[in-house]
Amino acid sequence: MTGAAVAPGVTGATAAAGSPAAESPAAGSPATLIHEAVERHAALTPDAVALVDGDLRIGYAELDAAADAWAAELLARGAGPGVFVPVVLAPSATLVAALLGVLKTGAAYAALDPGWPAGRLRAVTAVLAPRVTVAAEDAGGAPAGVPRCAPAPRGLLPGTTSRTPSRVPVDVPPHLLGGAAHEAPPHLPAAARAPHGTPYEVPYDAVSEGPSGDPAGGRGAGPRGPRPPVDGACPATVFFTSGTTGRPKAVVSGHRATLSLLGGGFAPFTSTGTGPPVMPQAAPVSWDGFTLETWGPLVNGGTSVLLGGGYLMPGTLRGLVEREGVDTVWLTASLFHLFVDEDPGCFEGMRHVLTGGERLSVPRVRAFLDRHPSVVLTNGYGPVETCVFSTARRVRRSDCDVPSGIPVGAPVPGRRVHVLDGDRPAAPGATGEICVSGDGIALGYLGDPDLTARAFPTVAADGVPTRMYRTGDLGFQDADGVVHFTGRADRQVKVRGHRVEPEEVEAVVRTLPGVADCAVVPVPGANGGYERLALFYTRATAGGPPLPRTVRRELAARLPRHLVPDLVRAAEELPLTANGKLDRSALLRTLGPLGGGTEAGA
Repeated sequence: MTGAAVAPGVTGATAAAGSPAAESPAAGSPATLIHEAVERHAALTPDAVALVDGDLRIGYAELDAAADAWAAELLARGAGPGVFVPVVLAPSATLVAALLGVLKTGAAYAALDPGWPAGRLRAVTAVLAPRVTVAAEDAGGAPAGVPRCAPAPRGLLPGTTSRTPSRVPVDVPPHLLGGAAHEAPPHLPAAARAPHGTPYEVPYDAVSEGPSGDPAGGRGAGPRGPRPPVDGACPATVFFTSGTTGRPKAVVSGHRATLSLLGGGFAPFTSTGTGPPVMPQAAPVSWDGFTLETWGPLVNGGTSVLLGGGYLMPGTLRGLVEREGVDTVWLTASLFHLFVDEDPGCFEGMRHVLTGGERLSVPRVRAFLDRHPSVVLTNGYGPVETCVFSTARRVRRSDCDVPSGIPVGAPVPGRRVHVLDGDRPAAPGATGEICVSGDGIALGYLGDPDLTARAFPTVAADGVPTRMYRTGDLGFQDADGVVHFTGRADRQVKVRGHRVEPEEVEAVVRTLPGVADCAVVPVPGANGGYERLALFYTRATAGGPPLPRTVRRELAARLPRHLVPDLVRAAEELPLTANGKLDRSALLRTLGPLGGGTEAGA
């Protein structure tokens, strides 16, 4: 397979949002939009394999043509700049085509897991206030009264495909990030906003069918008209992550955040003469790991190998290396540890292993480096608000001797790291809060200007007012500028690679009949990270409390799987410290060594 890598990600100012129509970038200039980068490969290497989906091999031109068909259908149903489109499809080539189609309209997508409980889907979809949704005809959780664009029974196309060129009028809505019509939303940078509140027309050439029934015979659509008026600062995607209020937070990330990292300046997504990456796509669709595994290869002319929602295990990776030429993989720290323990040889044939999200086990890192000295191991760090990674480091053997653990490295392209003591820089070696600025940080939290203002303040950096994200993580920079993570300033934890706010789970538990109070406690594992969640609850009435198995069943119907506690126990009371605060250590001690016990409450 061949493919040309795109130019490095955005390094300068792009055309200001609000122009009558954003033109396609010149061939030699960096792509400023995710779908533009994919379109370039469709033009340069139309037959190169973009996606592997089971037995299907989808070329770049075929993928791009299908995305054009989705864009035409979505425009006709109200998608456009300032619109957020929920996409509720299982991992597949059709999902990727639909996401590109959303982006081509100028809208942003929120990829949602169709396996989530219907109530959860309805709640997060309501936050998006959508004009149109993408979901299968029989999918639950879709908002009532909102037009639905469903995929065709087979192939990559939407169920109904436009076949004649048309001019689709789109009334761009008031911006959904907190502003009223004709007003700038107060909690987003002005450069991040597309024009809104006035109708405009988007000429869009429809997709014709080739003799095989594929769009344009798999060769792409005809010439495109002027593009929707968006640029790299405009929203591309919404990630939903755990929140302390009981509601998930909707993190709005721009095109620039993705392309500044993945557009050619960060290994393994660089032009090094070794060819573009071939990478398995196994992360949940709602997670920023999906961005890494999907857009990382596709904006660089590589191949994303879809697992279709299946789990990536050591034997799976071996097979993908042999059959599909997979050479790059992303694994959470927990999965990396599992792979090294169960099948250390499964990394044979790899070029690059990316890991992170939790503390790395030094013995396992040593074992990996001893077994695979030619495979690059990168430790990455970054909250979803910074789009995948804020820092990264190629792990060296000497890192295994660092007292604070494997360093998380230096800032990646499009990000700057500031370790602050309050609003002042911490001295080298002194612990402070890790803050991040630059193109990679999110535009804000959808519908929550107060939280956005608190989490993304403007702070003086080197005397210059700088918008940055306060992560709540603690760490320090050494004399060489390398960042070391030391912990959290609050209760947020990572469990098996998923970000968890225990308060979100507790808020849901307190709504259950018969429950008076509760505490959710992360259970440490043997490697120093957290492996499970434990829930302790007390009864609300003189009658018996609900059985633990009943509580867990109720939570499974309301929360995503990674937020459902593994251990559930009823308690007469919750222990307190001498200062009257909840004693979580005492609760952990009731579980025995390493959080022993597996009952959901027998």
